[in-house]
Amino acid sequence: MSDTQAERQTIEAIEQAVEKEPFSRALNMELVELRKGFSAVEMVYRPESMDNIYRRAHGGAIFGLIDEAFETVCQVGGKIAVALNVNVTYITSPEPGARLRAEAREISETRRTASYDINVTDHDNRLIASCKALAYRTDKPVVFPKTEQ
Repeated sequence: MSDTQAERQTIEAIEQAVEKEPFSRALNMELVELRKGFSAVEMVYRPESMDNIYRRAHGGAIFGLIDEAFETVCQVGGKIAVALNVNVTYITSPEPGARLRAEAREISETRRTASYDINVTDHDNRLIASCKALAYRTDKPVVFPKTEQ
């Protein structure tokens, strides 16, 4: 099997796993693009379930979107990668009902680590949050357990 075929199989497995993942389903996240070095995940900001005590978007909801893009882009190489560091700067709160998009881009990689820039924007391309993230690459292959749905 070629590297390209293996990568395509891994991407398809990640896409299927995200569709079944309880956390991404709870926030109605959608993996809209995934390829080596890039991931885009979208969700709609719903104040009724995503607000904080000040009636603004909860940082955890925004972080969840960032983490989904980070989680998916890190795995494309076929080895399990885990977060070592994630540093988020929250710029502004989105408007209710805004469609948010997190785009993760790999900016450097070694055999053991990879660095990513991740930005969250709204449907008007307004910057909501920015992130620098570092992943550790294990030697374990990406394998998803079979689940009943």
